Amino acid sequence: MKDLTEKLKGQYDKRQAILSIYAGAGGADAQDWVEMLLRMYLKYCQSQSWTAQVLQIKEGKEAGLKNVILIVESPYAYGYLKGESGVHRLVRLSPFDADHLRHTSFALVEVLPEFEEVKEIVIKPEDLRIDTYRASGPGGQYVNKTESAVRITHLPTGLVAACQNERLQGANKKQAMKLLYSKLHQYLLKNKEKEESKLKDQSTAIEWGSQIRSYVLHPYKMVKDHRTGIKSGNPQAVLDGKLDKFIEAEVKSL
Repeated sequence: MKDLTEKLKGQYDKRQAILSIYAGAGGADAQDWVEMLLRMYLKYCQSQSWTAQVLQIKEGKEAGLKNVILIVESPYAYGYLKGESGVHRLVRLSPFDADHLRHTSFALVEVLPEFEEVKEIVIKPEDLRIDTYRASGPGGQYVNKTESAVRITHLPTGLVAACQNERLQGANKKQAMKLLYSKLHQYLLKNKEKEESKLKDQSTAIEWGSQIRSYVLHPYKMVKDHRTGIKSGNPQAVLDGKLDKFIEAEVKSL
């Protein structure tokens, strides 16, 4: 990928990224789509020589993943990946349909900058509930099974951050706190935007919104970004991590 760091002048663009993927409606197909997207982003990070670690994973009942959170450790990771935030749409012949009919699945990708701490945010120890648990399930290919997984709940907001990747409880707690700071930062920004929109008498952001990118595997093969117009006739290559031209186009549009 071309070096486009001169285009990344946002306040948090130099930071590492926390990337989360959530299944939309669609049961096993949507959860399988989450796992496909996870694989795509892990492959992309590998191609860029970026380090990506899964912090939290929740398996689906039938197949795939309900949601997953990973941290991407590289300078400017947030700047490059922030354009991936939004709804990703998959159209294919469903492997979970006995009649092998065409299904459409949706997954939400959310990208946040990583924070060790934020000076505007004060987290009081008494506002935290810290639980430890054992990571389990079929996510072993992505995450270490351990008895030292940590879940932190911020009681005033109800926000939850968890990490099960590290073998030591202290390391999991540290990663979970980074995730909590990032979630709180986004929470405060959203509240600020809501207040500003009230003053402007405008309706604010839709949580899921419309898709930013479509991945069509049937009846034709095409990946199309609906913001930049960039297309690829080889969706398998894209799903194998060949995201360069999509991410470059989004960065150039800044």
